[in-house]
Amino acid sequence: MSTATLARVPAHTAESGHQQLEATLDRLSRCASSNALIATQLANLQREWDVERTLEAWFGSAVLTGIALAATRDRRWLALPAVAAGFMLQHAVQGWCPPLPLLRRLGLRTRAEITRELYALKGIRGDFAGLGLDRGVGCARRAYDAARPR
Repeated sequence: MSTATLARVPAHTAESGHQQLEATLDRLSRCASSNALIATQLANLQREWDVERTLEAWFGSAVLTGIALAATRDRRWLALPAVAAGFMLQHAVQGWCPPLPLLRRLGLRTRAEITRELYALKGIRGDFAGLGLDRGVGCARRAYDAARPR
């Protein structure tokens, strides 16, 4: 993925990044004490839906619902898939659409943000020997910083 693609959603959403960063560092700090906690959180991260996937599912559901309602109830329901298609196109072109700020406020993260936490957990666990990510004081922050995309 290009850097421009990775930065589209964060660049177009309100800065709740500080709260999200604190929540991520808290999770990393809690997990640093045990490989079992790290394994559990890694499994959770593998199942976590990112904001793009959620938007795609929402758009698809809105289109199918609108078509079904138009076919069985009233053709004015075709406005729903039209609006969803407009939002989808806007998101594809600009990296922003009206549902995006709501989803971000609800805590959905980008794939890059999820992957960064995943690699930080692996670093704390010791998967990347020699990086100085031992489990001492501040290891969560060091691991998170080391996992930053370059």
